[in-house]
This record gives sequence, C-alpha cells and structure tokens, in this order.
Amino acid sequence: MKTKYADEKTDLEKILQTIYDKENKPKEEPKPENNTETISWQDFEKVDMRIGTIISANDFPKARNPAYQLEIDFGPLGIKKSSAQITSLYSKEELIGKQIMAVVNFPKKQIATFMSECLVMGVYGNNNDVILLNPERKVENGSKIG
Repeated sequence: MKTKYADEKTDLEKILQTIYDKENKPKEEPKPENNTETISWQDFEKVDMRIGTIISANDFPKARNPAYQLEIDFGPLGIKKSSAQITSLYSKEELIGKQIMAVVNFPKKQIATFMSECLVMGVYGNNNDVILLNPERKVENGSKIG
C-alpha cells in the first residue's frame, strides 16, 4: 500500500535526480561565431595579401564615416590608395612609415570621391575600433602573406 510519504519521497528523488543530471551533464563547448561559408583552398590562394608601408595619410571629410585616405608603398607592386576607418586609434602622423597588411587584388572601389585600390586589414577591437594588422618585424614592401 502506497502512502503519501512514499509519493513525496518519489517526487523528491525525481527532483534530486534532475538536479544531479543537470550538474553532471557534460558541458558543451561554446561554438565559435561563424557567419561565413567554407571556401576552397583554391579560392583562398586567389586572395593576394601583401605588406606595404604607409607613405601618406590625409583626412577624408567626404567619407560617410571618419576615415583617412592612405597611400601605401607595396614595393614592386607600386603605390596603392586605400580608405581606412582608423581615425579613432591612429593619428595621421603615427601612420606614416607604418607597415600594414592589405589585400591588393580586389577590384578598385569608389568611396565618395576617392578610388580605393586595396583593402587595409585590421581586427575589430573594443568599440569596433579597427586595430591594424602588421608584421612583427620590418619586411620588404610587397612581401606576400603566406
């Protein structure tokens, strides 16, 4: 014969088992944010990333967001222009002579009155400020990223 106490004990056992299961459940590894599709190795090899040195930096008042107009020396590839939204972390003066990484084989892109010829690479930091990617040591302009 079942008693009320037996029913309560069974309910308590179920609750304790649920708590135990939750606490001892293997933790799932957080999944990295992945908003991109997988590309082939051949597609990746088409992206031409090079090191260049910034030789001039000017304000770009006609840009939608605060930006500089940069001229970058890529050695044998010549001098290329780029617009970069990096005004919050870098002054024009500190950019001169700085080596950066850029994609140099995208099609030219019109940005307001300016024709951008390469894409300067950076990482989004706090407040979505762009932190420029650059080599740890000085290398020749035009060096290929590999």
